[in-house]
Parts: sequence; C-alpha cells; structure tokens
Amino acid sequence: MEPTMIESVRIRGFRSLANVELSEIPKAAVLIGANGSGKSNFIRFFEMLSWMLGSRRLAEFVEMQGGADDQLYGGSRRTSRIEAEVRLRTETGRYGYDYQFMLSHAHPDRFFFSEESFRSISDLSWKYLGSGHQETEIIWPTNPSSEFSADDFITAKVIVDLLRSCVVYQFHDTSDTSDFKKRGDAEDNNSLLSHGGNLAAVLLRLEREDIKRYERICQHISRILPVFDRFQIEESYGKVLLRWKAKWTDKTFGAHLTSDGSLRFFSLVTLLNLPPEMLPDVLLLDEPELGLHPAAVALIGGMIKSLAEERQVIVATQSPLLVDEFGLDEIFVLELQDGRTEFRKLSPDDYQVWLDDNFTSGELWQKNLLGGRP
Repeated sequence: MEPTMIESVRIRGFRSLANVELSEIPKAAVLIGANGSGKSNFIRFFEMLSWMLGSRRLAEFVEMQGGADDQLYGGSRRTSRIEAEVRLRTETGRYGYDYQFMLSHAHPDRFFFSEESFRSISDLSWKYLGSGHQETEIIWPTNPSSEFSADDFITAKVIVDLLRSCVVYQFHDTSDTSDFKKRGDAEDNNSLLSHGGNLAAVLLRLEREDIKRYERICQHISRILPVFDRFQIEESYGKVLLRWKAKWTDKTFGAHLTSDGSLRFFSLVTLLNLPPEMLPDVLLLDEPELGLHPAAVALIGGMIKSLAEERQVIVATQSPLLVDEFGLDEIFVLELQDGRTEFRKLSPDDYQVWLDDNFTSGELWQKNLLGGRP
C-alpha cells in the first residue's frame, strides 16, 4: 500500500488551538513562531491521537498531561469540548479518508466522546461510532466481524494505522538517568523510540543487516564530529550499551562521556537515515536543533528535506538555520493573538522581490518579514 499522509487538519478547543485549520499540508511542513505561540501544542495534539488510537489510552495521556481541564482552551469554564477533523490521503491522491471526533468535558475532570465518525472520501457517507464512550471506538471497525462493511474495515484500518503510528521525536532527555546511558534490550530494534533510548539496539541491527546505511550514518556524524570514527556496540547476554570509538585512540566512549548535543545528533542522524520499513508514515520533530552546532542544524535540515521525499515530516523549530533548508511554501507561521494560536501559510509570491535578491527563508524570518517573532 502506498504511503499515507496528513492532508489537512481542523482543531477547536485544544489548549491554545481555539480554532485552527491547516490545509494542503506539504510533505515537509515547518512550524515557526515565538515561544508560547502554540507550536508544541500542535505537536502534542498528534501525540494525543497516537495514544488515543494506538492502545486506547486517551485517559492515561490526559492524566499525564495534567487532566482534561488543562487540555481545553481557557479551561473547561471557557471551552467545554475539543473538536477535530483530520483528512488523510495517499501520496498519489488516489485515496482519501476523514476522521472526526468531539471530546466533551465531564466530571471528575475527564473526557468522553460525544461524537466520533469516519469515512472514505470516495464514499462521502459518514460512519458514526456513537457517543458516551471514554476511549475510541474506531478500533472496533478494524475487526471484520463488526457491523461495518469490508470497505469500512479498510478505511478504519488506514486511519488507525497512520494516526496511531505518528511519532513525536524528542531526544531532549540526556540526563544521567536517561535510557541513552543504560543497557537496553538488543531485540528492541524494530524502530527508534520517540526518546531515542534504544539507539544502541537500532544501530547494532543496521550494522548487521544494512552495513552501507550504517556506514553512511557514521560518515554523516564524522562530518560534524571529526573525532568520531564509528560506533562500537556489542551484544552481551541480550543487552547492548551505546559506545563509540574515536579516531585518535583505541579507547571507546560511552554515552556518559558524550556531550548532550552529540547524543541528540547521533539520534537525529540515525532516525533520518533509517530504512523505510523502520519509519512511520508521519514523523513529528519538536525543536530538533536543541544543543546542536550550527553546521549540524543545517545538515539535519537537509536530511529532513531528503526524507520528506518518502515520508511526511512536520517540524516545530526556533532555528533560522533550519528554516533556511526549506521553501516558503513549506512554512507555517504561528502567532498568539489574545491567547489563541493563529496559523498562516506562506506564499513565495508575496516575497518574490526578496527571493530574487537571494534572501533565504531564515533571513526573511530574522528580518521580521514573515512574522512569527516576539
């Protein structure tokens, strides 16, 4: 089956996203804006969908995020529900699917589904899943024995498979207690976890099964970290530990002797060079530039751009250097107006005079020509 991507999304009532709609979302989508403009809230929305559809754990996600009241724009006194509609389409545009739901606030500080439905765009007829349930019911239509048709089964499966596999990657936790610095299971290598804690296991798998890709990752890292030679990961009793070898010595270095920025860079380079079977259809990156050298930021931006030829990548960033790697038609500007996030998609035609003078996207942002600044 051809890759599926998010074509548009409408969100009402989720945190600062009081009423936003994004359409024609490109395969590489970059969100820029000042601190507190709502970039992370947009990313968190898709993280919520992943919890909600992956293992029916909406209630757990809400509890971990401070309760239902904290998820509502202005709290439950001001906003009583979250409404959302997501449109998916295959890469060729041949097939399209819609999923919509409404989460209403109830005591004691929880949500319930007051509406949930889905459809194939070719069908146009919404399939309603009832109301009153506390966890999603779209999981059940994926069972062919349900009351829905075989076509409904396929539609629901595509929606569930894509949205539950949306992964928000943040490699920010490099503390002494992070999984980077612990022994991990060697078999935990099907994909890179959102926090990167199984990086050693994934790298060992690549070294064993795809040596050219593994060597490419090492070469990319050595461009930014010239002392880096290669990873040196060995399995012992089913466990692996992240270690790497320097060029000027036989000594190997563990994660505890590696800078935070280098650990994040290792993770990003590995993620953005994984084979297709180890990647979700949609990746979300929240401020991937944190702790990176400017040259590393530019390199990561180029890798994101390349990966977007095969997968959809949505990035929230504060870095003009990262923005430089993308066209204006791939950028959404976020502004906070009276506590509400407003989205604006850029059009290159509006900035043609600047582009003709070879100004980059990041330079236009720094000159405050795009907005999205304090």
